[in-house]
Amino acid sequence: MKDQTILFHSTIFGPVHSRRLGVSLGVNLMPSDGKICSFDCLYCEAGFNAQGAGRSGLPPRDRVAAELEQRLAAMREAGETLDVITFSGNGEPTLHPDFAAITGDVMRLRDIYFPEARISVLSNSTRIFNPSVADALKRVDNNILKLDSAVEETMRLIDRPNDPAFTVERVVESLRQFARQAVIQTMFLRGEHDGHPVDNTTDAEIDALIRAYLAIRPREVMIYSIDRSTPEENLRKVERAELERIAARISAAGLAVQPF
Repeated sequence: MKDQTILFHSTIFGPVHSRRLGVSLGVNLMPSDGKICSFDCLYCEAGFNAQGAGRSGLPPRDRVAAELEQRLAAMREAGETLDVITFSGNGEPTLHPDFAAITGDVMRLRDIYFPEARISVLSNSTRIFNPSVADALKRVDNNILKLDSAVEETMRLIDRPNDPAFTVERVVESLRQFARQAVIQTMFLRGEHDGHPVDNTTDAEIDALIRAYLAIRPREVMIYSIDRSTPEENLRKVERAELERIAARISAAGLAVQPF
């Protein structure tokens, strides 16, 4: 394994071009000098949680709104385009205690400066059991929720949740509340970690995921693979042709799917 640090050193970052979402302005609700997450994924481009939470703390709600408004106003003045405002960054955005209120602020500012832009949240699904978080996620345009495996052992190996009460069975059941509204996101990969094989592309894994997707009934399934450096070096990208074959199996089950 290698050391890897956080990627985002500010609360508002970008815009960047996202292969999934287009021109995206990022909102990082985690520290600017550390990482806080309820998962410790092997593939996280922000590195492992062991790097620590840093000293800056979580950005307060008023500062998030002020910095976002300043950036949106500057972008509009410069005649720039914007497809999406994305909650992402150095950990799990829904861990912020003011997440629900901040989403309301972001939607209000979006409506003022870039009314055609969408609001997206990239979440690992660990906080959907909280009613205020769940209600906020139901209001955004792109509620993108993670499900990397529907096999308990594989999920724990890849995602490494902090809470032992977080299980595949429990999260799939709770994801059903977002039927026809959520986008379910799955990262496909292969490799090894601490001597254990890592592979969520097997027939058994894909069959289990399809059963879970059918139970959840999302608006869409989004599948992708590694695109950047990962803290666990012994991981391999699943190539586009194979992602398309997996997508074809998911589509055959009657689900809308996009490979990236």
